[in-house]
Amino acid sequence: MSSKHKNTICLWYDGTALEAAQFYAKTFPDSSVDAVHHAPGDFPSGKKGDVLTVEFTVIGIPCIGLNGGSAFKPDEAFSFQVATDDQEETDRLWNAIVGNGGQESACGWCKDKWGLSWQITPRVLSEGVTDPDPAVAQRVFAAMMEMRKIDVAKIEAARRG
Repeated sequence: MSSKHKNTICLWYDGTALEAAQFYAKTFPDSSVDAVHHAPGDFPSGKKGDVLTVEFTVIGIPCIGLNGGSAFKPDEAFSFQVATDDQEETDRLWNAIVGNGGQESACGWCKDKWGLSWQITPRVLSEGVTDPDPAVAQRVFAAMMEMRKIDVAKIEAARRG
């Protein structure tokens, strides 16, 4: 385990931590695969020499992927929320996740092929649902509730009324 960071997010994988880390590194800015550690001995879901942990960074957040086996699965109670600046960035990230074996969900959420949830959230959406004018916030919220991938133009139109 890494001791470089005081707090690291540990994500459980069923033997695919390195594949996931490599995908995140090529898909998201400020992301990298930082170290790969092999098991010093046999363990319940693998053998000596198998990849046990992978240290990686996702958009500046230190993570460790643990190849712990099939005992636990990720769920929507944990997600990465990625703020995007425009429709192009929103589309690129959404399409990368969904197009690599992932699946769409509602309101800007999608799941990658390893089961990890992502919120691809344009800044205009976050600003709109927290607008001090309750009517604006309600319009933006209502528009979002009808979407899977967020449509920036529709959110901007809802903000304007």
